[in-house]
Amino acid sequence: MPGSGAASPRAKHLRRHTPRRITVLLPVLGMIALALCGLLLFGLATARVGVLAVVIGVVASLVPVGIVVAAFLWIDRWEPEPAKLLLLGFVWGACVATITALLINTTAEAVGDLLLGSGHGNKISALFSAPLVEEAAKGAFVALVLWRRSSEFDGIVDGIVYAGFSAAGFAFTENIYYFGRAFADYGFGNGTSPGVLAAFVLRGVLSPFTHPLFAVLTGIGLGVAAGAASRRVKILAPLGGYLAAVCLHALWNGAATIGGANTFLNVYFLIMVPLFIGVLMLVLWQRRREQRIVAAALPAMASARWIAPSEVELLASLPGRREWRRQARKQSGRAAAKAVAAYQASVTELAFLRRGKPDADLKKRQSELLAVLRASRAEAVRLAGGEAPG
Repeated sequence: MPGSGAASPRAKHLRRHTPRRITVLLPVLGMIALALCGLLLFGLATARVGVLAVVIGVVASLVPVGIVVAAFLWIDRWEPEPAKLLLLGFVWGACVATITALLINTTAEAVGDLLLGSGHGNKISALFSAPLVEEAAKGAFVALVLWRRSSEFDGIVDGIVYAGFSAAGFAFTENIYYFGRAFADYGFGNGTSPGVLAAFVLRGVLSPFTHPLFAVLTGIGLGVAAGAASRRVKILAPLGGYLAAVCLHALWNGAATIGGANTFLNVYFLIMVPLFIGVLMLVLWQRRREQRIVAAALPAMASARWIAPSEVELLASLPGRREWRRQARKQSGRAAAKAVAAYQASVTELAFLRRGKPDADLKKRQSELLAVLRASRAEAVRLAGGEAPG
């Protein structure tokens, strides 16, 4: 009745089903937006360099992007992130980040030409607009994951992986255009004209990790923020990582745009290569740290009967886990190996979760992971013909 304070059945129905409709609608709208961005980029590229040049660009771009993606999957072996999120990160970089950077950088270049004269806009875009916009666009995906899926974000390695996939997608689309333009202008190249082969050597062989390296700095900052208790660190770490990425990107573009060959080589060998090695050392250190965390948590998990005591040694090392999956695949097929992999991943998630202070959210997440662990173990046992995995 009106004014009685009791909600009508119709109102209850709307409250109950509207969130679900929104939950279903948002991913659909997101996929439509991504598809439109991809189609727009393809149309722009073919209009500028032609269909054949775009095809050549795609083929040439597959090699460096394959190397980069493989490297970040290797980094992510201890605690694999959801494949859907990694794919979304790649598509975000390839479509959303690229179209955003293209629109803003083109505008900045036009304004620069208008204010400073023809030819200056390209430098303004390369030195200022591109570093600021591109690093923000690539890093936005990592920030979204941290905000919306914090349960999938455990620290620096996760920040590096998500940033790397976003940057790999961005570099893939950018390389298609650069390789395509080189082919359209000079073909495959010869002794006097640097064609697509020269562009491939420069971008695909000497610097395939350039964009990922920039973005990783932002990812490290967000990874530090994910594990920090201090509000100040949560704000300053991502900001510091982003500014470091912008400065390094601007330095690289400046060396390539206004610096000579000697300047470019100095920046490459004295700054980019040492920084790349430094990030690699950080990754290796973080991977060993993750292994120690998991190994330290396994005995208590066995005592709690979450895992079998005989599995502790297998789960404590990557070679042990890999051999376990190999045996499962050999004896019972790919489905069994996939179930064992899901079981191993849930064990790792639980090991990391045990580091947190107990609260309602942590207990809820622990219950969810335990359910996944038991389900994947049961599936592995079923596919193995009733024998326990391992």
